[in-house]
Amino acid sequence: MNTEIKRVVVKVGTNVLTNKDNRILGPVLRELVRQISVLYEEDIMVILVSSGSAMAGMEILGETTIKDKSIRRQVYSSVGQPRMMRHYYSLFNDYGMRCAQVLATKRDFDIGKHRENMINCYEGLLSEGVIPIANEDDAVSLTMSMFSDNDELASLVAELIDADRLIILSDTDGLYNGHPDDDDSKLLNTVVTNQNVEKYVQASDKKEGEGRGGMASKLKIAKGTANKNIPTYIANGKRENVIVDIINNKKVGTKFISA
Repeated sequence: MNTEIKRVVVKVGTNVLTNKDNRILGPVLRELVRQISVLYEEDIMVILVSSGSAMAGMEILGETTIKDKSIRRQVYSSVGQPRMMRHYYSLFNDYGMRCAQVLATKRDFDIGKHRENMINCYEGLLSEGVIPIANEDDAVSLTMSMFSDNDELASLVAELIDADRLIILSDTDGLYNGHPDDDDSKLLNTVVTNQNVEKYVQASDKKEGEGRGGMASKLKIAKGTANKNIPTYIANGKRENVIVDIINNKKVGTKFISA
């Protein structure tokens, strides 16, 4: 295990946490927590940025009569967030660990008292060995000032707590030099931030509730975070032991490093 690494931000997307029927996958959550517990035993603290609350709420409520998309998202997220935390609380408890919920809006990262307050919250939790689980506070976030997606939130958290690594878990193995489904496409193991790899990004259509971040967003965030001297990975969250393998410097996913 890399002894220089002490803090890691892991972002897990909705597509990792759900199946084709948009239902939350318990085994994926358990594997995620298991890996965090492995790092914890090596004195590496993980901050988990977890999507899935809107989908979890949608699974409970089903179709709603609310027409306004923003209000609908607020309702789904408000219902789904405690459900996600119940899952996480139970799983971390199984591994003898503690977790906490940290909901943020974009203004919490503005320079000044809001940012200082956020730093104090994270530092306090980490000092007590508590795993912070972060998400956007969709219930009160204003549409015009929302995070572009949880990839952006994860990057801001990584910078906030001076993380040693940012790991963005998606439903693909990383960045390819073509469409991931093409046999001729190859996975890019390492990307330097001044490389023009944007041409490889394929557009994807997402349904409501599936999350706001695609590969283009992940690529932008990964490069921006790496330029702040935080090596960043995009990897497949459904791959067994993916987080631990990355920390052990195995060739997993796509690593982004500063030029």
